[in-house]
Amino acid sequence: MAVLPRRDFLALGSAAAAAALLPGKAFATIPTGVKLHGLSAFGDLKYKPDFAHFDYVNPDAPKGGQMNFAPPNATLNQSFLTFNTLNSLVLKGDSPPRTELCFDALMASALDEPDAVYGLLAESVTLSQDRNGFRFSLRPQARFNDGSPLTAEDVAFALKLYKDQGHPNLSKALRYMTEAVATDPVTLDLTFNGEQSAQNILAIVSMSIVSKAFYTANDFDASTMTPPLGSGPYKVGRVAAGQTVEYERVADYWGRDLAVNRGLYNFDRIRIDFYLDRQAAFEAFKKGDTHFREEFTARVWATGYDFPALKDSKVVKREIPGEKTPDMQGVALNQRRPQFRDERVRRAIARCFDFEWMKRALFYGSYERSQSNFERSDYKAEGLPSSGELALLEPFRAELPPEVFGEAVAQPLSDGSGHDRKLLGEASRLLAQAGWKRAGSFVVNDKGERLQVEMLAEDDGIVRIFTPWSENMKAIGIDASIRQVDSAQYEQRHSDFDFDLTVLHWSIGATPTVDGLEMLYDSRMAKTPGQRNYPGTESKAIDALIVAAGKAQSRSELVTALRALDRVLRARLDWIPTYYLANHRVAYWDMFGFLEQKPDFGFPVETLWWFDKGKAAKIGKG
Repeated sequence: MAVLPRRDFLALGSAAAAAALLPGKAFATIPTGVKLHGLSAFGDLKYKPDFAHFDYVNPDAPKGGQMNFAPPNATLNQSFLTFNTLNSLVLKGDSPPRTELCFDALMASALDEPDAVYGLLAESVTLSQDRNGFRFSLRPQARFNDGSPLTAEDVAFALKLYKDQGHPNLSKALRYMTEAVATDPVTLDLTFNGEQSAQNILAIVSMSIVSKAFYTANDFDASTMTPPLGSGPYKVGRVAAGQTVEYERVADYWGRDLAVNRGLYNFDRIRIDFYLDRQAAFEAFKKGDTHFREEFTARVWATGYDFPALKDSKVVKREIPGEKTPDMQGVALNQRRPQFRDERVRRAIARCFDFEWMKRALFYGSYERSQSNFERSDYKAEGLPSSGELALLEPFRAELPPEVFGEAVAQPLSDGSGHDRKLLGEASRLLAQAGWKRAGSFVVNDKGERLQVEMLAEDDGIVRIFTPWSENMKAIGIDASIRQVDSAQYEQRHSDFDFDLTVLHWSIGATPTVDGLEMLYDSRMAKTPGQRNYPGTESKAIDALIVAAGKAQSRSELVTALRALDRVLRARLDWIPTYYLANHRVAYWDMFGFLEQKPDFGFPVETLWWFDKGKAAKIGKG
């Protein structure tokens, strides 16, 4: 929790603001001393203790077949382009996506609820009277994939290991945990210091559990191609380092009949191939080497899907509604570098981004302009601040830009010409106000140093976006350039905050966790390698608003805190918002079965869908 200096605490000025920033109890509406089959941040659970399966699955889905899958998302140290380790739980190295399928967690998420989890390894959880203790009763049948029992000792070991040595996202979530004790093989007690939030606990109960025996005999922090011992529905099969990984379904998986698993994990094999080039990846899909692909390049979606398999109806191309979760793609200017600390410089660079031209010329009419850090959600600030938002913001008025207290800041529309003279004129004036004067082709400061912006890119698609942006920057005297690097360099430079400008796309869940918010915005993360606070944001107001979000006792309180946070981020322009897509653009070989109605808070086709033998035979994939 961010600790407020005494002078700021005393300046709160209203009971509402003081209450919002004082410590609150996580799960305040959930009964204590009672065995619970599930948890949610605000106490509401859709499914009863005797539920048979989630509503969004087919409980009778057949098992079998193979999906060659191009993952649309990743977590922790996972990479889309290559891999050199099978350990996704540490910062070191690049691991393949979906290693998490090899592990179980204490509880599993319901994808049709915004923040609910239900027992997986844990049959039940009981809250202590002070709500700082959580007793988990584990299922005695839980097993690792070598047949050895998975006990409370393994869970305690794993969580303590992550707190001390795990990936920063894991260790940060566990910082409030003071004890993890196995009182017997099926009873685990977790104790917290009182500063934890409900969202924090939900993140912890979803963490992969590893074997104490395995990581007593093996180095946890090693980059290794030896698969760790898992307990989940899949295990690592064939591996070609940097090229291919296959996950094989565990036929005798101990948890296959649990309600949280019924109807899921249907493919016998999930294969992921890695391509350094987007076009090569697309060609693999066209040939049928890849079976499912989500398309993120507007040009390819508009013009590339004209190959024979699609014309012959062997491939399906369609849009599927997106999730009801906050979404953001934005560009960070690294404020660890002094030239970007002035808001006027950031605003000038933002004025050079001509979305309207890009939408027409590069995006084929796709995408909408992002304005918020919480696009597509109730957390997006609109209009003037509410009284609740003002109560949170007012104590920090002296620190905050005055725009925070007016209409929610929005980036201006361009005329779509690609070179909007009005906006570029505004950008030039902002630079002049910030002390950058024109000297020949460039603007310089009082030391004669040019204003330089190197835009860091990983692939050709981002280079296409950056190129017209950099040309507009050059037009107003900024020495702009684009540096394209390979995946390993890209990740390392991000981890070390070694860049001027970079792009990030993120979605932090329907009920954003404090850990997710801190990773992106908290002052401490500005100096923590491996975090996603790329701009180097350091703000007492932002830290306090994250605390307020973590202490929210209802969804309406959470909405108020996050709308206030959104106002601050937009006014400061810590992230320059770019664009978003409302739907998933997907293409797949017509060999799968699935329920047409997808869940609102997730779209993991590799675990929801199944292999349809009849369809596969019709297209020659049987």
